[in-house]
Amino acid sequence: MSPNSNTIQNPKPAYEPQVKGPELTDRDRLNDILSTEKYLADSFSIAANEASHAALHQDIMMVLTETHQCQHEIFELMFRKGHYKLEAEDQTKLDQAYQQFSGYASQFPYGGTLQ
Repeated sequence: MSPNSNTIQNPKPAYEPQVKGPELTDRDRLNDILSTEKYLADSFSIAANEASHAALHQDIMMVLTETHQCQHEIFELMFRKGHYKLEAEDQTKLDQAYQQFSGYASQFPYGGTLQ
């Protein structure tokens, strides 16, 4: 598979095996941690929605924010280690998508707008 010129990816660590064996690698461990953080974020979000006490809601929101930050940091680490790649999109396609969806802003509650 030839690399796409729009692909943004860091090189994978040299110490990682080319063929995945049964042993746990750093990538496996990071994937497990990232999955756990995503699960926790979903769970804290539900808890925040259902919290009936203001102080409890505030505490859950603080933990939810920290969980999202941790999740983002793990993704960034995995990206730096070459475990994730991104595809750069053509500016014309981005502009078209913006135009398509910017008309929906009038449907947002409370007069929301796209920035």
